[in-house]
Amino acid sequence: MPGDRLTADQRRRIADGLAAGLAIAEIARRLGRPTSTVTREIARNGGPHAYRAARAQLATTWRARRRKRPHAATAPAAPITDAASAREFEEHFVAIMVETGMAPMTARVFVALFVSERGSLTAAELVHHLHVSPATISHAVRWLEQRELVTREREARRVRYIVDIDAWYHAWMSSVRSMARWASTTRQGAEIFGTDTPTGDRLHTTSQFLEHLGHDMTLAAEHWRQTLTTQHKI
Repeated sequence: MPGDRLTADQRRRIADGLAAGLAIAEIARRLGRPTSTVTREIARNGGPHAYRAARAQLATTWRARRRKRPHAATAPAAPITDAASAREFEEHFVAIMVETGMAPMTARVFVALFVSERGSLTAAELVHHLHVSPATISHAVRWLEQRELVTREREARRVRYIVDIDAWYHAWMSSVRSMARWASTTRQGAEIFGTDTPTGDRLHTTSQFLEHLGHDMTLAAEHWRQTLTTQHKI
């Protein structure tokens, strides 16, 4: 096989092999690659339990581009963001959001807003940036608005969508509300089955865990929201 760089398909097969519980040596054998190559690939991209093919492919492309970028010996290093690197980071960001449960198009809209210079874009700008229809943007934004991740403002005949410093706070609190619903459901189940039964005891213990965890998460979110908001205003 020419060269030693893994392809996107091989990375997918590595991820599938890990998910199936195959040993690294067996995965390497099936790929026709040295075990050391596959071992390094997995280690540098999250390890056996966190390896994701799409994320590994993006990270490798990113590293290769950085290595090719010339360094000026006489000039001090400066944070220069070129369009290609910014786009690669945006795709990487989207991949992470999708892996954690967000729908692909919704993730693309959220990330586009989040990495924009002003933290906001008009509907027309999102259509142009993502090459999708206005209806697609509207559908994705509706989901984000329901979870308070995005707000909107009207500018004459245009609509501007905005993501602000509290976006992650709202995302966190959305998870807390979901946890509260699960706590309530398992508590009701415990009452139905009776806490003196194995099923009821299991449901009761789960409910207690979720209630306490939700309480702690709320306190942590409020603390860091106040701290980070204060820092942002300084």
